[in-house]
Amino acid sequence: MTDDHLHVELVAADRTVWSGSATMVIARTTEGDVGVLRGHAPMLSLLTDAVVEIVRDDEDEVIIAAADGGFLSVAGDRISILSEHVVLSEDIDIDEARAELETARGLLPADEAERRLRRAEARIRAVEKAR
Repeated sequence: MTDDHLHVELVAADRTVWSGSATMVIARTTEGDVGVLRGHAPMLSLLTDAVVEIVRDDEDEVIIAAADGGFLSVAGDRISILSEHVVLSEDIDIDEARAELETARGLLPADEAERRLRRAEARIRAVEKAR
């Protein structure tokens, strides 16, 4: 990694999903979308169920993943994205995600339905963004 890049770790509860250098990370926190470039101020934020984008060094490749909430930590030029579940866009079965979305729409109680809706929508957006 050169001095003008970030070191990024995308970590699920059971494994490191992706690790490497990047020029930018975009994620959705409870306060809104955040873009992190080299030299960003230290921060710790709560993630929502949403898409995470990691722009690789060559800027032609973007790693796209769906994270089920969690935390975003920025310290120096190191970014850690920690979530119970993280799925790379290429590992998402779009038909399964759409079926989960339809199932969640009919669920009660509302709080469980909302969580499952956000998770399914994030996975669908991750696949669509990666296309």
